[in-house]
Amino acid sequence: MQTHLADFIRDTDTGREADAILRRCTHCGFCLATCPTYQLWGDELDSPRGRIYQVKQVLEGAEPTESLQVHLDRCLTCRACETTCPSGVEYGRLADLGREIVEREVPRAPADRRLRWLLRQVVPRRRLFAALLTLGRSVRPVVPARLREKIPPRRRAPAWPHGQREKSVLMLEGCVQPSLDPVINPQTARIADALGFQVIRTPEAVCCGAVDQHLGAPEAAREHARRNIDAWWSHVDAGAAAIVVNASGCGTQVKDYGHLLADDLDYRDRAERISALAVDPVEFIQGWADYLRPDDRAPRRIAFQSPCTLQHGQRLAGRVEALLTKIGFELTPVADAHLCCGSAGTYSVLMPEAAKDLRARKLGNLTAGEPELIATANIGCLTHLQEASAVPVRHWLELVRVDNPAGNG
Repeated sequence: MQTHLADFIRDTDTGREADAILRRCTHCGFCLATCPTYQLWGDELDSPRGRIYQVKQVLEGAEPTESLQVHLDRCLTCRACETTCPSGVEYGRLADLGREIVEREVPRAPADRRLRWLLRQVVPRRRLFAALLTLGRSVRPVVPARLREKIPPRRRAPAWPHGQREKSVLMLEGCVQPSLDPVINPQTARIADALGFQVIRTPEAVCCGAVDQHLGAPEAAREHARRNIDAWWSHVDAGAAAIVVNASGCGTQVKDYGHLLADDLDYRDRAERISALAVDPVEFIQGWADYLRPDDRAPRRIAFQSPCTLQHGQRLAGRVEALLTKIGFELTPVADAHLCCGSAGTYSVLMPEAAKDLRARKLGNLTAGEPELIATANIGCLTHLQEASAVPVRHWLELVRVDNPAGNG
C-alpha cells in the first residue's frame, strides 16, 4: 500500500512505524474471513482492511470523523486478522494509533464520554473495583440490567501456599480478577508451589494498562507499565525466574511493555526484560506435563475456549488444548474456535448488543459437543461467557493438580 503521511506524523517514530505497517498491507482481503465484526455486519468499513484504509486517510491528513470513531469502537481488537494476514500486518498497533487520534480530535456524546471515563477510573483500580462489586452484590436487584448480569456470584478463595522455595516467580494478580474470581490466583500459586516455585506477591503492582491502551489513552497505559516495572524490578534483580500472568489479556499487554516504552530512555531496557520474563501459565508449566493430572473434582469432558489474546495476541494457539489432552481430559470439538466471544476487555460494556451476538455464537459452538464444563484462560472471557452459559465456565488451571509434591521435576 502506498502512503503519503502528513507532516504532523511523518518524521516521528510513531509515523515511521505506522508507515511500515501500512506498506505491508496488500488489500488481499484474507482478514475479512476471520473478522468477527465483518461477519456480524458485512460492512467493509467494519473489517480490518476497511479500518486500515480509514486510519490511513487520517494519517495522510484527512479530518478524523465520527464515522471512523464508530468503526474503531466496533473493533474488538481480537487480532484474528493478524493471525490470518500473509503479509504480517500489525493491525492492532494501527488500530490503537487510530483510537488515540480519534479520542483526541473527535468529541464524544456526553453519556459515552462519561462511561469511558468511568471505566478507566474504576476497572484498573483493584480496591475500588472490589468495593463497588461488593456493593453491587448487596443491592443486585436494583442495579441497572446492563450491569446486573455482570455481577457474578461470590466464590470462596482457597488458601495461598506459605512454604519457602529456593526458586521464585512473580505473578500479576490483576485488577478485576481477584474479586470477580478469587480462586484463580491462589490456585496458580498452589500449582507453582507444587512445582518448586514460590510466588512472590507484589501488592504495589497495578493494572497491566490494557484498559487505557484500548480506550485511546496510551500515556496512562505506559504509566501503569512503569509502575509495574518498579514493583517487580528488585525481585527480577534477585533472580525471579518468570512473571506468570494467568489472564491472557493482561499477558499480551505485559509482553508488549518493551514496545510501549521503547522511547523511554529510563525504562526501555527494563521493559524489554520484563516482557521477556512474562509467561502465560501454559508456557510455565507445560514442561512438567508428566507430573500434571486432572483434579479429582474436575469433569473430564470439557470444551476449551481459547481467548483471542492467547491465540492471536500471544500466538499460543493450541498449547493449552494439547496440554489438557495429554494429561487426561477429553476435549470436545469447537467450530470457529478462532473467533472472539465478544468480551474483549470493556467491549461487552460499551458494545453490549454486538457482544451478546458474538457470545451466543461462541456458546453455541462451545456447547455443541455437550461438554460438562467450559474452560478458558482469561477472566474477561470467563465472566462474559458465564453470564449466559448453562454449562459452568472456569479457568483451566482450576482443573489441574500436580502429582509431584516436592517439585522435583
